[in-house]
Amino acid sequence: MRRTDKKATFGQHSSKVTQLADTLSQAISMKEFREGDSLPSINQLSAQYGVSRDTVFKAFLDLRERGLIDSTPGKGYYVTSQVTNILLLLDEYTPFKEALYNSFIKHLPINYKVDLLFHQYNERLFNTIIRESIGKYKKYIVMNFDNEKFSTALNKINPSRLLLLDFGKFEKDKYSYICQDFDDSFYLALFTLKERMQKYLQIVFLFSKGLKHPQSSKEYFTRFCEKEGFLHEIQEDIENLTVRKGTVYIAIKQQDVVKVVKQGRLAGLKCGKDFGLLAYNDIPSYEVIDEGITSLSIDWEMVGNEAANFVLNNVPIQKYMPTEVRLRKSL
Repeated sequence: MRRTDKKATFGQHSSKVTQLADTLSQAISMKEFREGDSLPSINQLSAQYGVSRDTVFKAFLDLRERGLIDSTPGKGYYVTSQVTNILLLLDEYTPFKEALYNSFIKHLPINYKVDLLFHQYNERLFNTIIRESIGKYKKYIVMNFDNEKFSTALNKINPSRLLLLDFGKFEKDKYSYICQDFDDSFYLALFTLKERMQKYLQIVFLFSKGLKHPQSSKEYFTRFCEKEGFLHEIQEDIENLTVRKGTVYIAIKQQDVVKVVKQGRLAGLKCGKDFGLLAYNDIPSYEVIDEGITSLSIDWEMVGNEAANFVLNNVPIQKYMPTEVRLRKSL
């Protein structure tokens, strides 16, 4: 009977049952237990990991629900299929990242286990997560922490196993990627809205200091406004924002969209009539806020679909997603 020598260090972030199930799942993924192999008995695992028999039994139930193991009288528990571990490393939680995640996992079989982590644009945390994940996953789906700077930590991952998402204004020809174009595509999206914005006096791009959005977007915004003859401004002080009549506001952060709407109401102005509002990255609530907020967005569900296809079919992909205009009454 094969037995893993790995020890589990049970922490406080999840139950002992979940952590033991994940430890055994990883052992199956690393082929320490292969399809048809018997697992150690409940008594053996209880002694090995220092947990109760009930904890082991519940962990077995968890693995059986995942379709990884089964049991028969006289044989005990055995492996029915191999689990495939996937790392999905995103920058931070947002509603459109949730759409990506839900689409991604929906297209994966039950024996695929996705570990979802966030690096919060912290380079040290990003490098630590990558370093500690080496060898544990079949595929790595990663949002880099910077649009212009490629992390050297990623060089430790086999290029055929790595898919880069979202950011990507750096050399990446040997990798698969699904990225946004924050420059030309942003410019073209603004151009499609040119006629609608002409009824306003000015365009203000809300771009607070420290915003984790490609700085080059400011250059392409300015280029568009100057070429098309729009008065324009890039405003960094969002805290003291005053919404003015005859102005179109472009907001990247969801909090800034809400602030513009609230400040407009306080000034007695109607969104879409007295001032315009354009949001970056569409979320469900933009369909109903003030009769609808016009947005610029890539199709995040499609990103999830494409990422799942990369995982399942092992087919390289190099793609920039088109920026779509979702027109509503705010503009």
